[in-house]
Amino acid sequence: MKIPKTYSVAVTGASGSIYARCLCRVLSKRKDARVHLLMSEAGARVVREELGQNVDIADGRSVMRGLIGSEPPNFRYEALDNIGAGIASGSYVVDAMVVIPCSMGTLGRIAAGTGSNLIERAADVQLKERRNLILVARETPLSLIGIENMARVARAGACVLPAMPGFYHLPKSVDDLVDFVVGKVLLQMGEAQSLFKRRMAREEQAD
Repeated sequence: MKIPKTYSVAVTGASGSIYARCLCRVLSKRKDARVHLLMSEAGARVVREELGQNVDIADGRSVMRGLIGSEPPNFRYEALDNIGAGIASGSYVVDAMVVIPCSMGTLGRIAAGTGSNLIERAADVQLKERRNLILVARETPLSLIGIENMARVARAGACVLPAMPGFYHLPKSVDDLVDFVVGKVLLQMGEAQSLFKRRMAREEQAD
C-alpha cells in the first residue's frame, strides 16, 4: 500500500493555465495524493481568458470546476488570505509544492521571502524546511532581474522548471507539448508519469 503524499498546487498570473489544468487533472485521479489548490486573482483572470472558465477565487468550488472540470474529493481549496492554513506551517508536511504557471512577479516575491499571501508563505515554508518546491516559470524573453531571481530561488533549494517543451517525443498537438512539461513536473514531484515517452539511451534502443 502506497503512503499518501501531500501536495500544493498554486496557479498564478502567467500565461499557461493549461499546464495547471493538466497537472490537476492527473493528480485528481491519484487516490494516494492529497492536493491543496491555490489560485491568485491574476491566475483566475488568466484562466478566464485562456480556458474560457468563469472562476472566482472567493469560491473554491468554482475554481475546481473551472480548472479541473470537477470537484475531486482528494483536492482542498485554500484561500489566499488563510494564514492559518496547514500549508503555512513547517510542522505540516507538504511533500512537494508546484507553482504552475509561475509568474515572474510571484517568483521574485518568493526569492525575496516576502510571504505576502498564502502562495508565497507556503513556498517559503518549503524552502526553509528543505522540501520540494517546483516553479514552472512562464516568460520570454527573460530580463536580467528574472534570471537573477531564478538563480536566487535555485540556490535556496527550489527547482526552476521553465515551461519549455522538448521535441524528441515528436509532438503532434498542443496537448502533446503540454503533456511534456507536466510530465517533467510529475517526475520532479517523485510521481510516475505516462504523459510522454522518455528518451532512451542508444544501447536501450538497440535491444
